[in-house]
Amino acid sequence: MTNKIETSHAGSLPRSAELIAANAARTFAEDGLTLERTAEFDELLANAVEQLVARQLAAGITIPGDGEYGKAMSSAVDYGAWWSYSFQRTNGLEVTGAEIWEQQPLRSTPGNVRLTSFPDRRDRNLFAAAYSDTEHPITTGKIATAFPTTTGPLSYKGHEAVANDVTNLRSALDAQGVENGFITALSPGSGARIADQYYGNDRDHLWAWAESQREEYRAIVDGGLILQIDDPSIAENWDQINPEPTIDEYREFTQLRIDALNYALEGIDPERVRFHLCWGSWHGPHVTDIEFKHIADLMLQINAKYYSFEAANVRHEHEWKIWKDIELPKGKVLVPGIVSHATNVVEHPELVADRIENFANIVGPENVIASTDCGLGGRIHPDIAWAKLESLGEGAQIAAKRLFG
Repeated sequence: MTNKIETSHAGSLPRSAELIAANAARTFAEDGLTLERTAEFDELLANAVEQLVARQLAAGITIPGDGEYGKAMSSAVDYGAWWSYSFQRTNGLEVTGAEIWEQQPLRSTPGNVRLTSFPDRRDRNLFAAAYSDTEHPITTGKIATAFPTTTGPLSYKGHEAVANDVTNLRSALDAQGVENGFITALSPGSGARIADQYYGNDRDHLWAWAESQREEYRAIVDGGLILQIDDPSIAENWDQINPEPTIDEYREFTQLRIDALNYALEGIDPERVRFHLCWGSWHGPHVTDIEFKHIADLMLQINAKYYSFEAANVRHEHEWKIWKDIELPKGKVLVPGIVSHATNVVEHPELVADRIENFANIVGPENVIASTDCGLGGRIHPDIAWAKLESLGEGAQIAAKRLFG
């Protein structure tokens, strides 16, 4: 055991101005989903990842990532389209105009829990005036590609793209003499939230996503990197079911998605896997978020060693206390958010240390990696994002001195 607190982040980091401009200049292929690549862009991307890793280490981040730089981004804003990138890497999808935010509401009934469209989210309905206020808009995020519909058999086609991601990060880590770094990948449950016109039922559609995504998972791990599964659907789906289901109904609904993910992870060493859960990173009220205590045990079923989750934003910060009642399985590690994407206020290093200690005093400092609530890219100004990472690094050092002496 080393006398330090490891630090990381949830994935997306601010892009450089050069990378944003280069993405803006890219064009889509005929399918409307795939962004064209050039040798010039790939070289710029590799250099950007190398500089990014060096900057993370300088800020005090000990387990860096590629910032999701290789994933699709909006050409207009510095925002990582964390799940729309997968549309470019999956066969069987087609742009039909059935945007997820414009679909007609799908009402659930007892025993038939269904996801609805974004405008029908309960949080959005409760604060309808705030969400429709054009003078002070609630930003819900932008995407880099149109949302498609599943119109044929799903299969993975992103082999070249993920190989490029792996090569860029592995080269950047090696240049800095760092062993471990991580790359994010979409969960089957989050992928399957698009419309389906082919499989005809939720389970088959979900398992098809699992079968496709497992190829990306293996490519990341085989490349000597840590695989992070991004799956806000585990928590976020609660707000997207209308009317509100019972806790038992939601747990049953969620269990299927966990089973699909574990199927996709078969054959992968859990030591190389971490899982990220959040309640959606948009800057909204979040008063209809499900409480963590209702789903934490489900999260722990996922075949991963590391569990990343929001713990710094004001809607969920108090939930560190649930670990007093939930036994962390041996060999598992918590990766709680210690600084948040949800505020422009930069957390003081002493507060960072306090938050780290809340977890360390329950599960042991060796079982805690200090992180961010969610991706910082596009949610706050780049300068503020880097200030937060520096505060995270400094606070981890303070916590280590307190915990280890």
